[in-house]
Amino acid sequence: MIKNSQNEIPLQSGWDYLIDTSYFGKEKSLAWGLINFIRRNRNIYNFTRSLHLLKKNGPIELLKIFSAKGRGHRTFLKKEMHISKIERYAQENTKFSQKIKISIITVLNNSNEQFLKEMIDSCLKQTYTDWELCIADGSKKEYEYVRQTCLSYVKQDKRIKYSRIKNSVKPAIANKALSMTKGDYIGILDHNDILHPSALYEIVKVICSEKPDFIYTDEAIFSNGRLKLKHYKPDYSIDTLYSNNYIDHLTIFSRRLFNKGGKFRVEMEASYNYELILRYTRIASKVCHIPKILYFNRSYKKTVTEINGKIESAISGINSIEDNLKERGIKAHVENKFGLPGFYRINYDLTEEPLVSIIIPNKDSIALLRNCLSSIFEKTTYKKFEIIIVENNSQKNETFSFYDELKKHKRISVVYWQRKGFNYSEICNYGAQCARGSQLLFLNNDIMIITPNWIQEMLMYSQRKDVGIVGAKLFFLNGAIQHAGIVLGLGGIAGHIYLGASYGEIGYMAKLQIVQNMSAITGACMMIKRSVFEEVGFFNPELYDSFNDVDLCLKVRQKGYLVVWTPYAEAYHHESKSRGYLAFSKKKGSFSKEFSYFKNIWGKTLTSGDPYYNKNLSLERADYSLID
Repeated sequence: MIKNSQNEIPLQSGWDYLIDTSYFGKEKSLAWGLINFIRRNRNIYNFTRSLHLLKKNGPIELLKIFSAKGRGHRTFLKKEMHISKIERYAQENTKFSQKIKISIITVLNNSNEQFLKEMIDSCLKQTYTDWELCIADGSKKEYEYVRQTCLSYVKQDKRIKYSRIKNSVKPAIANKALSMTKGDYIGILDHNDILHPSALYEIVKVICSEKPDFIYTDEAIFSNGRLKLKHYKPDYSIDTLYSNNYIDHLTIFSRRLFNKGGKFRVEMEASYNYELILRYTRIASKVCHIPKILYFNRSYKKTVTEINGKIESAISGINSIEDNLKERGIKAHVENKFGLPGFYRINYDLTEEPLVSIIIPNKDSIALLRNCLSSIFEKTTYKKFEIIIVENNSQKNETFSFYDELKKHKRISVVYWQRKGFNYSEICNYGAQCARGSQLLFLNNDIMIITPNWIQEMLMYSQRKDVGIVGAKLFFLNGAIQHAGIVLGLGGIAGHIYLGASYGEIGYMAKLQIVQNMSAITGACMMIKRSVFEEVGFFNPELYDSFNDVDLCLKVRQKGYLVVWTPYAEAYHHESKSRGYLAFSKKKGSFSKEFSYFKNIWGKTLTSGDPYYNKNLSLERADYSLID
């Protein structure tokens, strides 16, 4: 179920008292039938939406919301783009440490007259005034009003430049606009879109303080005059970017980066912006993200040509990603994510087939362990693996009888951790010392494998030099999400995003369906290179029950490695549905001790916020909701 519209109430939220699709598992025909019925019957939908709004906001706020109904996106834009006279005065009179000229390039292609005027006006209303607008017009002859409109603005303001170019594709027109620029930094503004009055001011402020050579902002996305999404983005995330062009708008880059990276590539016509972003971010010395909506992305029609263009863009996007990977010396096959245009899946070639050591701590719980091992041997297609079972303080005779049975399996070893008490970190560290593999895969004994090529799916990322840890997509037995990555600060200190979401849910910007970078992933199913594990000093024994996996991920990231979560390696996790980082410890005293210890170590990191989770998103809910 798609729940990625932040300005509208997600459909599930409005009627979850009627039906919970998570109970239907993969067979959701009844649930989806009801969804489609409600979508077609707007009266029912509006009624259930009203009930949700009433519950969330109360009767007075509900009246305010519906009194504004019908005012459309212009009311929203007027509110979002408003800055007070005091703010405007302060911004216009700010003296920056550097004198920076911003060149904005725009490609015109049979542009809507009203949108064209509003686009240019949004530049004229900027509080930062040292800019130029370089317009390259590739419109057909019958769109003469486009030329006349632009020329009228050129007469009004010398900062606006205009050039006509005939019979050219968009990248060539964009290159013409680039040739007109004189600024220190260059930004891309589409002909239908508009800038927030403070956009360039915020850009220059970041340039002066952070000195990046590539900057991007958050944006609001409209379709046919209706707000579809407030897109609050993560900081620079290469694997997320390979999955989807989440950076998109507003994009600003330095002239130094332009001189180094080159022009738009004409052969990537349908995805020339995406290709440029991939190329520039790869070579940029510093990429900076401004977590503010400073760009308003508008499309006003859906034609056959536009739909065909999206298909061409998806195909061209594949070529853009594959070319970028080749430049990095990485061999991979890229494909469109089925049912999600503009989203991609990368299948990396395995450079080698190393021995993978699967390390499973165990204390009694033979039924769980038996199911775990059976699923590994029945499902796993990867051949070069060993299993290290780390026995810790079992008391039942049947446990040791089962260990005796396992002696006949050449791939399974049982090692004995001799110390009394429970210390998950030390148990895993001991298992790693007994393992022979160059790739370590820590696995809970209550995991049951779903994906046959789960090891390959994790290994294709773990083999990369820039990746430190890889995590998997885990489900409860009823099909609800148990793990889709960990967000710092969620629920207080760290929490599982989308915990309890239904099986078929797509998530905000398809977060549940695409590979992405995260700050942390669960140790219940975690792959890490032995060299990296040793480099960061193993699991921290001081965190013997809680936060040890998060701590390990943060140490890995501190060393400059990436943490990757992939939805293509799936498994069931028997963990209690109510279990979470703030409530799962049976020993409240020990949990409190570890909580304080973790905060003492990572306090500054927690305070600065999760770089892969926008500060405008709620830390009280696990579904990418906006802060109320």
